Amino acid sequence: MRGRTTAARLLVLAAAAGCAAGPRGAAPGGAAPNDATPTDGAPGAAGPGEAARPTTFANPLDIEYRFMPEAPSRREAADPMVVRLGGEYYLFASKSGGYWHSPDMRRWTLVEPTGLPIEDYAPSVVALGGRLYYTAHKSKAVFTTDDPRAGRWRKVAELGSYADPALFADDDGRLYLYHGSALNGSIAVVELDPRTFAVRAGPDTVMTADHLAHGWERSGADNLGAVLNGVLRVGPYVEGAWMTKHAGTYYLQYAAPGTIWKSYADGVYTSRSPTRGFTYAPASPFSYKPGGFVGGAGHSGTFQDAGGNYWRVTTMIVSVAHKFERRLGIFPAGFDADGTMRNDSYLGDYPQYLPGVVRAPLDGNRPGWMVLSFGKATAASSALDSFPAALAADEDIRTQWVARTGDAGERLTIDLGAVDTVRAVQVNLGEYGTTTRAREHVVAPRWLLEASTDGRRWWTLADRRANARDAPHEYVELARAAPVRWVRLTNVRAAAGGRFAVRDLRVFGRAPGPPPAAVPAPTVARRADDDRTATLAWPRARGAERYVVRYGIAPDRLHASYEVGADTSLTMNSLNRGVRYWFAVDAVSGTGVTRGGVAGGG
Repeated sequence: MRGRTTAARLLVLAAAAGCAAGPRGAAPGGAAPNDATPTDGAPGAAGPGEAARPTTFANPLDIEYRFMPEAPSRREAADPMVVRLGGEYYLFASKSGGYWHSPDMRRWTLVEPTGLPIEDYAPSVVALGGRLYYTAHKSKAVFTTDDPRAGRWRKVAELGSYADPALFADDDGRLYLYHGSALNGSIAVVELDPRTFAVRAGPDTVMTADHLAHGWERSGADNLGAVLNGVLRVGPYVEGAWMTKHAGTYYLQYAAPGTIWKSYADGVYTSRSPTRGFTYAPASPFSYKPGGFVGGAGHSGTFQDAGGNYWRVTTMIVSVAHKFERRLGIFPAGFDADGTMRNDSYLGDYPQYLPGVVRAPLDGNRPGWMVLSFGKATAASSALDSFPAALAADEDIRTQWVARTGDAGERLTIDLGAVDTVRAVQVNLGEYGTTTRAREHVVAPRWLLEASTDGRRWWTLADRRANARDAPHEYVELARAAPVRWVRLTNVRAAAGGRFAVRDLRVFGRAPGPPPAAVPAPTVARRADDDRTATLAWPRARGAERYVVRYGIAPDRLHASYEVGADTSLTMNSLNRGVRYWFAVDAVSGTGVTRGGVAGGG
């Protein structure tokens, strides 16, 4: 138990004097912390408060995810890309009713534009000559503006009907458009005139689906196929092209197997030409996140920050209220010395540094703040029978605690079990019972977030009782480390008029005690008749709460990862035929991460 003795825990509990939280999912009895009034200890009196200028963030991004115009009521954003112009970052995503801009990616400001087919999927934007040029999925036109913050666009050219287009401006002044979105499909390219957008050459096919060789391209959450509309589908939906040029090599990125599964990922082909001769990269999928609080890392846009570092903005999966219920995430990306492209999604929904904070963010972008709230005791003012309070601490965005009402005073409390060092909290709200459509009649959530060490005296972590911003995934970084045992969230006004619901109240920091023990090299059994599949097993490590499998195509390049929870085995069906892999299992807890031993898998 994180290196704490039973006696030490009893002393902590005795000091709380009857203030421990009740059973998970139930309102506690007596004078439990959840029943203490917000005025006990004067909120704000003892805490450090929020950081004035945060240096970290956590996925999913906290933006005004739009409710869809049609039923059921749910939020969606997907197929993202980021482009820089005039010192600003511009973030575009499907079905968002607009786009966002930011000078530093700390806080994004929504723009609701005119003159754009903003309801079309898969927007693609390129900066040319101080202007932005926009097209989208089968929009059949190109639009431009020289003032994207103002949001006034105009049509400048007709265009063919291209699925999931990706505009790419080469450094020699030539312009290309990559496109494709189909079951067992392919990606093709056309060259466009950069002034008229007329087709100069093409189309040329540059890659085609191959799930017989690439296990990760197979449909389904486990890459073994999926039954859709009563039919077993194994082949992938290939889509989401993107092009990056680095050191003279063209990196064609594409998404598979489908945007409704956490297995959604991006692979890459490389060439020395933008239109031909592409070769599959055996480290694919290089952008992959099938586990954790929120999974998925497909249909992405690669971009550079003001310091020249690469990042990827990706589609992340919820798919509960509707199959296209999705969010966005951002991860560091880059290239190895030999040109291998990769994306760092290891513990990718834990806190990481914002662009500009770390000189070289690839592989060194996490402050080491762990999840402290996972599986901890919870208590609530009320709960619907199928949505207990424990679901707000299960590290799964697809589940949620739902209060019986959306009234002020509905409350959730998490007991960390002992006093931990807290650095940040992420408030992930649900949308249960909402009837909102699009951006009409959206009600910004209002709440009070407090902390305590003894369950009697509370101080404010964040006060949103007068909030006017729609913030479904608000991340609060503290000004300094704070000792905390209990965290509670009190509703003032529920998001978008529904019941008060929390997907997870995630508390980040460090627990006292040594990190978990190391996991020895796992046993690896790769299927002889189909080496796209391998099964790993390992012994349980002392102090570990969860495990992360790292793997890759060299023992010192285990760049892909798979969060597996508390299980001590994993069957992976996402490998490439004929490629040798190495594997390791890391032990994770509130006290830190311990890297495991490496095993070859044939």
